[in-house]
Amino acid sequence: MKAQPTLQDVANLAGISTATVSRALNDPDKVGQAARDRIDNAITILGYTPNFGARALATNQTNTVGAIIPTLSNAMFASGIQAFQEVLSEAGITLLIATSGYDPENELRQIKSLVSQGASGLLLIGNDRLDETRKYLATRRTPHVISWCYHDGADQMFVGFDNYAAAYDATQRVLANGHKRISIIAGDCTSNDRARARRDGAIAAVGDALDAQVVHVVQAPYRIDAGRQACEEILNFANRSTALICGNDVLAAGAMIAARGLNLNIPDDISIVGFDDIGLASVVTPPMTTVRVPQIEMGRAAAALLLNVVAGKPDLSGVRLDTQFIERGSLGPAPTKG
Repeated sequence: MKAQPTLQDVANLAGISTATVSRALNDPDKVGQAARDRIDNAITILGYTPNFGARALATNQTNTVGAIIPTLSNAMFASGIQAFQEVLSEAGITLLIATSGYDPENELRQIKSLVSQGASGLLLIGNDRLDETRKYLATRRTPHVISWCYHDGADQMFVGFDNYAAAYDATQRVLANGHKRISIIAGDCTSNDRARARRDGAIAAVGDALDAQVVHVVQAPYRIDAGRQACEEILNFANRSTALICGNDVLAAGAMIAARGLNLNIPDDISIVGFDDIGLASVVTPPMTTVRVPQIEMGRAAAALLLNVVAGKPDLSGVRLDTQFIERGSLGPAPTKG
């Protein structure tokens, strides 16, 4: 692995002393605008990020890695990140966690912040990100692993599962129960390749069926109230769906609340299927049919791969894991009338 750019490299490229570069980074008001512009340009070209830990500057070893996840507001990432942290801890590595709020620009800011704090490698969620972020990671030569998705033949290191295939399979199970009118409550697909893949997999499965149709597709943030509102919107149409495929369990739980509020019985009047199999799925009434994501296995495998990458032993083959369809009480045969 090539050496990472240093303060001296920035100074050489900018044609400015290292003392001036250091001053511009720590107290920019004391450096003229023209000099700051040259320094900023050099930093961008080199992909340099200041590391403010004296020990890290001396040894380039911080025993720290970072993880940037979209949100901490629900449990979809909890088990995987816990497993990730446990493997790192066994290796004497400390984990720093940041959230992006599903905002690509915020993800880039968090990446720069974690690297500046000495993170030797990163765990990133999903494959949607800014070109600027990809360039930064490549120029800075920051070891990183991408999880919660998987792509064959890519030039990135993935540890995850095929969201499209999992949603396609789940929808086929719904169709096998006789459902012909399917609606989809997808997560917000903006800057979220996992949500898009699940939506597209469900749509494709219905399209491949002989006489089924997608009645409605609604996008919603991953919140219970958003799932409830989306379900109410869908069920208020005259051509009522007999099954709802939801982008995750939180949306599905909201949909179940809405269906009961409309005096519909689950699954006799409408079937509802989630995705993730978080703890919520097994305690709602009726228990939720869903897709189980291998969070623990994914977290452990991602940590093991990242440790290898940080040690200079990248494995571009990655790790592809399987999901599991968990059938519970919220999926039943299509109603004879609907």
